[in-house]
Amino acid sequence: MGQQESVTTSLASGVSAEIGRSLAAVDAELARRYPGDPGTRQPVHTVYVPGDVFTADTIRSWGDQALAALDEHAPDAASLARVLGLSDALAGPVYERVRAKLDREPVEDLRIDFEDGYGTRPDAEEDEAAARAARLVHAAYADGTAAPYTGIRMKCLEAAVRDRSIRTLDIFLSGLMKAGGLPDGLVLTLPKVTYAEQVTAMVRLAEEFERALGLAPGRIGFEIQIETSQAVLAADGTATVARMIDAAGGRATGLHYGTFDYSAGVGVSAAHQSSDHPAADHAKAVMQVAAAGTGVRVCDGSTNVLPVGPSARVHEAWRLHYRLTRRALARAYYQGWDMHPAHLPTRYAAVYAFYREGLEPAAARLAAYVAKTGGAVADVMDEPATAKALSGYLLRGLDCGALDRDEVGRLTGLTRADLEAFAIPRRAARRATAR
Repeated sequence: MGQQESVTTSLASGVSAEIGRSLAAVDAELARRYPGDPGTRQPVHTVYVPGDVFTADTIRSWGDQALAALDEHAPDAASLARVLGLSDALAGPVYERVRAKLDREPVEDLRIDFEDGYGTRPDAEEDEAAARAARLVHAAYADGTAAPYTGIRMKCLEAAVRDRSIRTLDIFLSGLMKAGGLPDGLVLTLPKVTYAEQVTAMVRLAEEFERALGLAPGRIGFEIQIETSQAVLAADGTATVARMIDAAGGRATGLHYGTFDYSAGVGVSAAHQSSDHPAADHAKAVMQVAAAGTGVRVCDGSTNVLPVGPSARVHEAWRLHYRLTRRALARAYYQGWDMHPAHLPTRYAAVYAFYREGLEPAAARLAAYVAKTGGAVADVMDEPATAKALSGYLLRGLDCGALDRDEVGRLTGLTRADLEAFAIPRRAARRATAR
């Protein structure tokens, strides 16, 4: 070996340490505000069912109705491919996986609704419905029939319904604790949030519940529904949604866009209220940037065009829902709302086609990145951020059932743990530090 060339430096020995001390507060603030994605599964959708309609067999009923819609309006892979424009290569695998999903796990995220979908009822009636919801949710988790994520949407914290909202939440959480405890998949949704102070109030409620019920601090999280223009842009021109995330103090798990309330609020006529309207795109883009890096996930809204009636009408509604879902996925909104059982076939068809179409290119790019050879994609110079995106894409495909672990492993040479290390590097680094 040749003689090592000497290295010349100019800075005094203490400069680096001094710079580190000057940025210590910033380092701590970055870690607090931007911890990165939690690395947990994100459901591909949320299904809302009114509190008085929810029963022990709601999930199975939605799955059966979705399968019946397929049987009637697209009884085989070729017919669904014609409706949605799927390629011959995708049609069979997508159709088979959709049917299997509807049989095995038709709903990934269920919200029992005590807000718009439920309306105003006598207090005694809503009390009983909230208590009943707690009993049914506990029983579903106990017997394995619950959706992976389940919870309630109570009324908002505006003055007119505030007491009713708090009481419904109290009855539901107290009922779960009495029955055996809060399930791991519990999700609470706070609707019609306009000011960050309402989020602060929800945090106060969570803290009081934790003290009253003997729960660990921070156990109760919640989603924030963005349904008003004031939730996106404050009177002083700042992004209210960013303030809401900060006000949640780490308890916010998601931001859900409310297509119709928001569209109506900014003056969009009913015929043009859709998740692809420019007003919707603007709101979701602000939500997306505000949530980036915080661990808070963004959820798209819904379509109110229901796939019901004769086949021609169902097919038209399916094409719309499929297109809107694919559009959302391309814009990194990996979750949306579904309003009817017959939306489930196109929800899963769109999700599965999205991940299966990109499986081989994504796997090839990731394998080439790992091998540092360029491989079959030598014209693409990928960076760590791209490897993170590729791994996250494959993990989401695995979680929803679009992809199988064996095929991903065969194409990438990586295990799920390997993918997670690429997808959430800061989290992986923290785990390594903790060890």
